[in-house]
Amino acid sequence: MKVGLYFGSFNPIHHGHLIIANYMLQNSDLDQIWLVVSPQNPFKQSSSLLNSYNRLNLVQLAIESEPKLKASDIEFRLPQPSYTVNTLAYLQEKYPTHQFAIIMGSDSFENLSRWKNYEFILQHCPIYVYRRPGHDVVNNFKEGSITILDAPLLQISATHIRNNIRQGKSIRYLVPDKVLEEIERNNYYR
Repeated sequence: MKVGLYFGSFNPIHHGHLIIANYMLQNSDLDQIWLVVSPQNPFKQSSSLLNSYNRLNLVQLAIESEPKLKASDIEFRLPQPSYTVNTLAYLQEKYPTHQFAIIMGSDSFENLSRWKNYEFILQHCPIYVYRRPGHDVVNNFKEGSITILDAPLLQISATHIRNNIRQGKSIRYLVPDKVLEEIERNNYYR
């Protein structure tokens, strides 16, 4: 099985994330997409993050009717901060019959050379890059399997959603209904 790993804080998960995941399933050779909830991204501040398990729960609620999408807490058991190369090594050992690929936006791809052991990642893991506005895909790497896709993008960000919540504005239609209900029930991001 070929599994696409879609890493993110998902703080919270929103329709933009789900559209990208579905597009990758429909327009690539990936059999499943695992939405890997990152407890701590080494490039992001953790102060605005909702608890990891609450974010995982929101992802599970968002995809519960999608059999080819899976919420993954794999990085919860690994040392912090989370480094993709460590997660890949762990997954390849745990699931030796699976082939893993990474899904990332062109903004993240621009920074790939700053990732820990990025050469290993390029040698051992195909990368699927979706274009993001203002971030051209320039592949300066001599090795690796890089696939570039034009996924439909919504101008939705988790930051915008969190700001709306703090300002008492609606986030309906930005997140799945079950995610909205859970956020409201628990007063997340207030």
